[in-house]
Amino acid sequence: MTRLFRREGEKRTGLWRRVVDLALTDIRVVVGGVDHESLESLEERLLAADFGVDATMRLVDHVQDLARKGKVSGGTELRAALKEEMAQILAPAKDASLRVAEKGPTVYLIMGVNGVGKTTSVAKLAHSFRREGHEVLVAAADTFRAGAVEQLRVWSERVGAHFVAGHQGGDPAAVAFDGIDAAEARGADVVLVDTAGRLHTHRNLMDELVKVDRVIRNRCEGAPHESLIVLDSTVGQNAMSQVRSFRAAVPLTGIILTKLDGTARGGIVVGLQQEFGLSVKLVGLGEEVDDLEAFEPDDFIEGVLAE
Repeated sequence: MTRLFRREGEKRTGLWRRVVDLALTDIRVVVGGVDHESLESLEERLLAADFGVDATMRLVDHVQDLARKGKVSGGTELRAALKEEMAQILAPAKDASLRVAEKGPTVYLIMGVNGVGKTTSVAKLAHSFRREGHEVLVAAADTFRAGAVEQLRVWSERVGAHFVAGHQGGDPAAVAFDGIDAAEARGADVVLVDTAGRLHTHRNLMDELVKVDRVIRNRCEGAPHESLIVLDSTVGQNAMSQVRSFRAAVPLTGIILTKLDGTARGGIVVGLQQEFGLSVKLVGLGEEVDDLEAFEPDDFIEGVLAE
């Protein structure tokens, strides 16, 4: 299975310059090094841009270390230093392609809290795989919201994906199990399991997610091949709390980051990678079915630190 949605570098870099609300080019750097005031300004800007404490301190310490060695003496050097360290942090995301099954259907478990764009992301993902020629089955394991199931049913029909759902209030794990069964019977090579949107602080719902994950593992060897959490990029540090809670319940393998077309602060991408070692694999950049793309770290870095 190929990596999704690769575009030409020039177009992608321009896109990041447009959608990421982050400006680091006017940090005051004195000739001969970086002074205390400019380091404080850098720290404040990084925190305000949702880099988080861990990533911010790593970046500031890197700049400070280079300043002591006389290697940072102006804005150009500062940008180069930040690019260098951000590239080190985001290095694992450079080859963060979606994993695939060696045999049988590839199963992706999709999760997230209410309102992050999870159901829409599943539809976009189904569309992308269909566009690449794959047979896709969507399993609507959100059995609590009839509206969510119907929305996903409509999307599945629109993009040409198979669809499986249970009855309202039924066992979500059973829907996941039936979805894999149906995929094998119908020759589908990709299964997208959409789970119920849940508050990450609700223990009972998190326990239910654990059951869905366990049933998938028992039903299909090696599955789920990806466990992707959908995060709203505009919520800032609350996304960190969501990852902590979901990761305590099931092993996460990657992130789908949505709503990067509005007021998002791009630093959350770096913060998540630094704190959790968890890569953003896909980004949602709009409301259309085509608005889901592979995350490109180099383009991201160029965009947020553009001259």
